[in-house]
Order: sequence, then C-alpha cells, then structure tokens
Amino acid sequence: MNKSMLAGIGIGVAAALGVAAVASLNVFERGPQYAQVVSATPIKETVKTPRQECRNVTVTHRRPVQDEHRITGSVLGAVAGGVIGHQFGGGRGKDVATVVGALGGGYAGNQIQGSLQESDTYTTTQQRCKTVYDKSEKMLGYDVTYKIGDQQGKIRMDRDPGTQIPLDSNGQLILNNKV
Repeated sequence: MNKSMLAGIGIGVAAALGVAAVASLNVFERGPQYAQVVSATPIKETVKTPRQECRNVTVTHRRPVQDEHRITGSVLGAVAGGVIGHQFGGGRGKDVATVVGALGGGYAGNQIQGSLQESDTYTTTQQRCKTVYDKSEKMLGYDVTYKIGDQQGKIRMDRDPGTQIPLDSNGQLILNNKV
C-alpha cells in the first residue's frame, strides 16, 4: 500500500471519529430525554346519584260520616228509651219515666252512634317513595410533580404517567402520548 493512501485513510478515520465525538457531545449536552415523576396523586370526586326507593305501607282511613250530628242514633235511642221508661211507674210517674227514658236513650243512642262512626275504618295499601343517594367516586385525573434536571414542576394529567414523562427536543413535556 502506498503511504499517501494510508495517510488518507488515517485522516479519514480520524475525521470520522472526530465527527462522531462531537455529535456524541452534542447529544449529552441536550440533557435528559425524560422528566422524572416525583409523585402522582389521584384526584377523585365523590358523586351522589339519586334514585327512588319505594315500599308498600298499610294505611287506615276513617269512612266518611253520613250523619254528622248523629240524629239517627239520638232518635232511635230516644224511642227505645221512651218505650223502656214507659214500662215503669204509674199515672204521672209513667209520663215522667217515659220522658227521662227518652232523654237518656237519646243521649245513649247519640254516644253509641259516635263510637261506631269513630271505629268505622277501612285500610288501603299505598306506595311510599323517598329519594336516596348512592355515592361513588369519579376519577378526575392526577396531580403530578415532576423534575427536569434541577427544576421541579407540577401539572394535572388525565392518566397516571408512571415514573417518567417524555420530553420533546426543546425540553418540553410531551403530554399527548397514548399508552
């Protein structure tokens, strides 16, 4: 081989190694390719969802009163009391006993009809509903603290980034990576 050819190859190899060394220095000067995640705290929200909860209950109702003043009971009681009172005494005493029996029977009939009306009830089944709330947690995202070199920053992300966040060529976070 010729000396000038060897010298040319040597110079070529040296130049190639020099370019590679300068290029590798440039890569190392660029800094890290990833931001280190210091912490990722989940952000959750409690959601209350309403729903109806229903059950059947038995309800007692009082029937409508047909004879509000209890006239029927008073009249029937007075007639019965008068008939019974008429059985006692004699002469004028019989008349007094009839009147007293009629008054007592009228009062008794009125009271009996009143207690019958009070206890005249019927029952129905009704559905009673109330609103209850089911609680659940909804994930809003993550508050992420990261470090690029000696600088620390914070950002909210929609997903857990893991241990690293990629950086672009300008050293900015790349947040739209799909995993």
